[in-house]
Amino acid sequence: MVDPQDAIEKARNAISERAELPGMSLMEHLEELRKRIVHSAIYLAIGFFVAYVFHERLYGFVQAPLDKLGIKLNYTHPMDPLNLYLQVSFIGGAILASPFVLYQVWLFIAPGLYQKEKRFVIPFMTATVSLFLAGASFGYFFVLPGALKILILGFGSKFNPIVTIEEYTGFFLSVILGLGISFEMPILIFFLAMFGIVSPKFLLKNIRYAVLAVFIVAAFICPSPDPWTMCIYAIPMLALYLIGIGVAWWVHPSRRRSSEAAS
Repeated sequence: MVDPQDAIEKARNAISERAELPGMSLMEHLEELRKRIVHSAIYLAIGFFVAYVFHERLYGFVQAPLDKLGIKLNYTHPMDPLNLYLQVSFIGGAILASPFVLYQVWLFIAPGLYQKEKRFVIPFMTATVSLFLAGASFGYFFVLPGALKILILGFGSKFNPIVTIEEYTGFFLSVILGLGISFEMPILIFFLAMFGIVSPKFLLKNIRYAVLAVFIVAAFICPSPDPWTMCIYAIPMLALYLIGIGVAWWVHPSRRRSSEAAS
């Protein structure tokens, strides 16, 4: 079992190690946070307007999995088509603006990092965007078509499918965003390890709990009730957890201190 006291002690040690870093007052932190939120909102707005120029192409991207099954989207409210265009434009704009937003996140946390830790900015941004796109692509090209075939051509083979814009959009986003976010697991481990909250030994010791947690998350976000689709979700997440252990070994303060002592 995970020892809460041990985790608290590790967090305290990580905080005490950073006591020597230049401090900021509460008002300075709030002002910095406000600045980063404003800049992020501006980048998101720009990304939205750029994506809206291509909203019909984005709609075609969303509709494509249904086109392969010969199904067209239906709507029950006059606002549904406009809402679909706005939603896909916002998601597309957010993805387009994500490198700039992530850089704002990095600028906010950078004052609490050592100079050697700040060199991780480029790997952090590259890995975060790449992992999200990898998860979203995996969901779009593999999970979503398979789930639609199982649900519509399998369980729903004796019925006439009337797929509405509102319901399909929610289903589509749950698959794409769910997998995109779940693929960010190594990034979460990266920060926890860099601040000394978790270690590679801790992650390996509790791997059985990680497997259980991964399958629970997979069952929650999986759009299909069959266990095979759930395994399709879970296997990449387990692989990412193992990658995260390697990342934790790379950035953990104990390894960096031992490397510095050896040099």
